[in-house]
Amino acid sequence: MQIADQISEKLTAAFQPTTLEVVDDSESHRGHGGWREGGETHFNVLIRASGFDGQSRIERHRAVHAALTPELVVKIHALSLDIGV
Repeated sequence: MQIADQISEKLTAAFQPTTLEVVDDSESHRGHGGWREGGETHFNVLIRASGFDGQSRIERHRAVHAALTPELVVKIHALSLDIGV
């Protein structure tokens, strides 16, 4: 299973988002630190979920990282998050 699919599954299960977009942006980082042949290293995530209501930006980021689990996070070099309600 692709890492982008794993990210989508975990975030959907944790937050039931109204909007979720996971984009593998690895190719635009070719040659940079952390890039691997085949991609799946750099991701952009746009997520909107009512569960983030009342949380600070830091709390939202921590919640997303916790939902992704350490086993998945170690496979990702860069994760750009756009989180909202």
